[in-house]
Amino acid sequence: QLVESGGGLVQPGGSLRLSCAASGFTLDDYTIGWFRQAPGKEREGVSCISSSDGSAYYSDSAKGRFTISRDNAKNTVYLQMNSLKPEDTAVFYCAAVRRPGPYLLPHEYDYWGQGTRVTVSG
Repeated sequence: QLVESGGGLVQPGGSLRLSCAASGFTLDDYTIGWFRQAPGKEREGVSCISSSDGSAYYSDSAKGRFTISRDNAKNTVYLQMNSLKPEDTAVFYCAAVRRPGPYLLPHEYDYWGQGTRVTVSG
């Protein structure tokens, strides 16, 4: 099971840290991805961290603003989001697949959390 948390309402330019906590399996055996889905739009990949060596990958929209990290002791993956923009407003999901990444397409993942909503508005 994957459980996201940390979403909320933030002003443009602000920051949020999303968490993806796993239960029932060890996260570092899996490539973990963060995705987002805005109203009326398809789900898109934002970032992932590979199971093989912890390498991080980002979409063009996330580069320079978002940072993905893994805390194996807490079995949790984080997405630190800075300089947030109104266009970042979406439901954010984490997902897992048990093979080395990178993967930034939804169909490449096997397990999904329920999502956490991020709203960027002034």
